[in-house]
Amino acid sequence: MHKLILLSAFLADSKAFEDEVMDEFIREDEIDGLVRRVLADFEGGKNIDILDIFSKPDKDEVRELVDNLFKIVFPGYFRHRTFKIYNPKNSFAVTIEDIFYHLNKQIILALDYCNLRGTMTEEERKLESYRICVAFFERIPLIREYVETDLLAAFDGDPAAGCLEEIILAYPGIMATTVYRLAHELYLLKVPVIPRLMTEYAHSETGIDIHPGATIGKYFFIDHGTGIVVGETAVIGKNVKIYQGVTVGALSTRGGQKLSGKKRHPTIGDNVTIYAGASILGGETVIGENSVIGGNTFITASVPPDTRVSMKNPEMEYRTTGNKRVVEEVPQSEEWYYII
Repeated sequence: MHKLILLSAFLADSKAFEDEVMDEFIREDEIDGLVRRVLADFEGGKNIDILDIFSKPDKDEVRELVDNLFKIVFPGYFRHRTFKIYNPKNSFAVTIEDIFYHLNKQIILALDYCNLRGTMTEEERKLESYRICVAFFERIPLIREYVETDLLAAFDGDPAAGCLEEIILAYPGIMATTVYRLAHELYLLKVPVIPRLMTEYAHSETGIDIHPGATIGKYFFIDHGTGIVVGETAVIGKNVKIYQGVTVGALSTRGGQKLSGKKRHPTIGDNVTIYAGASILGGETVIGENSVIGGNTFITASVPPDTRVSMKNPEMEYRTTGNKRVVEEVPQSEEWYYII
């Protein structure tokens, strides 16, 4: 007990001594000068200089909106733990209205961004935001229909899944695809900024990067997921399965903004499986239906339907303790073959 008292006193004295020593080196005029110089730099006309902190969508509020939207996409799985209720529908009704209110507020701000900046009055933005929110909520039953198919695809495609509840609560793939489904509808309604904030939230949580502009059919299954990238103009059919590390991307973005709006990413047909590490690139690249793309393949040309694609047989090199070199070809299954 006495040791603890002595230690506490020693730490308090040490802190006081440290503060006293630091104060000896601090010059208030120098600090004031540094502050003035930084503040003056804010007036330099840079694109990063926006001093009105309430004029743009709030990243944290958009994340909270996503969390709340999960409460109505998966009712009963995600809830406000502070609410004590007897009638769940009353809680859902409050949640839905709360989401509408906050989404409307964020869209009003977003409509003054990107190519829309300065094109609408505040009143016009309020009217347009309300229209968008109504249209978005009318699409929620359709979103939930697609999410249900994604859930069933995950359960059917993963023998490690114990139950549907496990997938909803634990699988990063279902989180990423659900956020994408929600953000995609806002993207189609031409909402700036917010859809990308939503999918980047999912990206930060799961390692899965799906642009909200991508078009993805029903029964979409992501297994494991980390490192998956799906670009803005990608088109993915139904019953498609993708494993970790897959890129459905562009061949090159050196054209910058000149490429905006052009088809830069591949089209993936129905019933395609893409194994880990595969890269499929280019806006003119089409993967035909019922094809299987092997792991670590690199594809920049179209693949016909009903095709299996794999890399050439790799070699394994071994060196024994006597430094003897042994090289063996790693066989692939006979049902695979390589196409250029």
